[in-house]
Amino acid sequence: MDTARILVVDDDKEIVRAIDRLLTMEGYDVVKAYDGLDAMDVIVGQNIQLMILDIMMPKQDGLSTTLKIREKKNIPIIILSAKSEDSDKILGLSMGADDYVTKPYNPQELLARVKSQLRRYMYLGDVGNVKKASQIIVGGILLDTETKLLTVDGELVKLTATEYKIMELLMSHAGIVFSAEEIYQKVWNEPAYSVENTVMVHVRRIREKIEINPKEPNYLKVVWGIGYKIEKC
Repeated sequence: MDTARILVVDDDKEIVRAIDRLLTMEGYDVVKAYDGLDAMDVIVGQNIQLMILDIMMPKQDGLSTTLKIREKKNIPIIILSAKSEDSDKILGLSMGADDYVTKPYNPQELLARVKSQLRRYMYLGDVGNVKKASQIIVGGILLDTETKLLTVDGELVKLTATEYKIMELLMSHAGIVFSAEEIYQKVWNEPAYSVENTVMVHVRRIREKIEINPKEPNYLKVVWGIGYKIEKC
């Protein structure tokens, strides 16, 4: 596979330089822009595989840029912004962004998110990759009920038998909340008595395997006081 070309857009040139160094050291080809209009020119003129952009920029802000790009391109877009309220994140994602990272950012977490989005784009974006009836796909997670294998953004994740059963249950009913007792009864196939800690431990282990940041999970969510679910994507 050719080296991925990543467009970094921010009116803060120090941030652009820092991200440029981070990505270049990983072997990526980095293109820089400093406002939304410049970014649009780059997108039109070059083959870009992923974009990182700020929201608050002159000439054309990041959200407007995201909307315009989404009219023609499906490349991964990661918003990197100082706006950290949940409402800001929801707005950015609803505008068409694939991920949202707040400043100040952890360089290694940003790098992990870049790699995750690129793997997902290259893997799930492959027109030859036809979904089989045995496959359950939620976002970048693919579970095959025939092979009993689970991949995240194209990478195989090793699960225990119990962890696999929990993921199969939740992914088969994405968006539906299951209590700890319901999960225990369906997975362990026995009556549930004081099982919250048992289920919680397994959920924590699964998160460590499938989430970039287990403390801020994208997929396996807790609904406080009720139970657990796999978020629909």
